[in-house]
Amino acid sequence: MVDLAEMMSRHARAGRVAWIGVRSERRAAVAEPVRVRVELDGICGDHGRAGKRAVTLLQAEHLPVIAALLGREVTAATLRRNLMVSGANLAALRRREVRIGSAVLFVEGPCPPCSRMEEALGFGGYSAVRGHGGYYASVVVPGEIALGDAVGATGA
Repeated sequence: MVDLAEMMSRHARAGRVAWIGVRSERRAAVAEPVRVRVELDGICGDHGRAGKRAVTLLQAEHLPVIAALLGREVTAATLRRNLMVSGANLAALRRREVRIGSAVLFVEGPCPPCSRMEEALGFGGYSAVRGHGGYYASVVVPGEIALGDAVGATGA
């Protein structure tokens, strides 16, 4: 019989980086590079915060949910996170080290929507993103991250 900890460490497959977003300063337009350098204090050229919130991640599979709740299309750029990941359950990677490209991140916790979501998405935008706003992570090992890179728990 498989114990709970072992089941929680299993992932059907690695995810992929589906989108990258960088903002040079707060409220700036989101640039969409194909590759970024990640240092201990976050993504080079991004205005983000060092420490636990150095990099923000969004799960691609949540975009259709948010769109359905709003009744309109939603893009990754609108949600203003750094990396959109497809094919991996970010909630299952919480409190784990995750290799993305040559970088290793530690997925700290859920990233609540910012107050800007109401402005960006309209009435009810903040609530539509609640529970679907992604995760924030600290940087364990600096490195390069590019579109299409695998995303998976270290040791997996």
